[in-house]
Amino acid sequence: MSVRTRADLDQLPAYVAGRTVPGSIKLASNEVSEGPLPSAVAAINQAAGEVHRYPDMGVGRLTEALAAKYDVPVERIAVGCGSVALCEQLVQATCTADDEVVFPWRSFEAYPIITQVVGAKQVRVPLTGEHALDLAAMAAAITPATRLVFVCTPNNPTGTLLRRAELEAFLDRVPEDVLVVLDEAYFEFVTDPEAPDGVEIAKRRGNVASMRTFSKAYGLAGLRVGYTVAPVEVAAALRKVCIPFSVNALAQVAAIASLDAQDELRKRVANVVAERERVHRELVALGYEVPETQANFVWLPLGERTAEFNKHCLDNRVVVRAFAGDGARVTIGRPEENDAFLAAARSFRRSAR
Repeated sequence: MSVRTRADLDQLPAYVAGRTVPGSIKLASNEVSEGPLPSAVAAINQAAGEVHRYPDMGVGRLTEALAAKYDVPVERIAVGCGSVALCEQLVQATCTADDEVVFPWRSFEAYPIITQVVGAKQVRVPLTGEHALDLAAMAAAITPATRLVFVCTPNNPTGTLLRRAELEAFLDRVPEDVLVVLDEAYFEFVTDPEAPDGVEIAKRRGNVASMRTFSKAYGLAGLRVGYTVAPVEVAAALRKVCIPFSVNALAQVAAIASLDAQDELRKRVANVVAERERVHRELVALGYEVPETQANFVWLPLGERTAEFNKHCLDNRVVVRAFAGDGARVTIGRPEENDAFLAAARSFRRSAR
């Protein structure tokens, strides 16, 4: 006899990370090419000699720093091993096998995986024809069994943004006992003045949580630290279901140092935004359909040509993130990296004519 595991996990798709190909430019994982902020690197180096000690399990200093930054009680903050870990903890804290999780699709590919792991029912709501979240359809998909709704803005992988008025109107339609999680992993890259601020919304509404990360703009993807501002009872539940010591000591000191380095962050974000606009503009000029993006990537809805485009980019030593049959997501890198991608996109476009 062999050891038995859950039979339903045989149908569980694996999370697919962006590929790393030696000698190629990696634009597949929405990392920032510039690396961690200099202040964070200094803090990591200083703390490296203390890694023989267990980290603060309650992530106290970082929690206090986040509470001060957003002017909320510490009881409303929960810190996790990246925002994806918090996604899983949120489902664990709110759902059983009898419950439903509503989320847009296509969106962050971890949503269906973590929902199935917990045993809850997935309710996928298709995007609009403009590759944006369909909030009317999402509201209509909520049933008495719904416990959690993920709202990703800017949406990964399409980059599209919800505006404040439409999000508030959607939230007005959600029952008070359903938790809405605003997944704002790319919040720092947003420049639209009509963009919602999930933290401010969470302060006013008793069933909304805002979730953000240090993996993207702050450049700490390898250290895994994210956080949420949530109702007190939700934050407490998240702390109960987290793996002890899952936020390591280096991640904590790096995150605190990053919060104190806002001038460094603003300069970095301005560079990414300028390159984002340039890449978007040039792709449109080449004849590609590229939705509006407020993240640090662009989305090319190539449909059945996605695999061909992916191979062409790899042949040109550029690694993008391909979603078979749907499209390709391309991270904004340094100018020279973006130039290499644009050259590949240009030659693919010419070969298609």
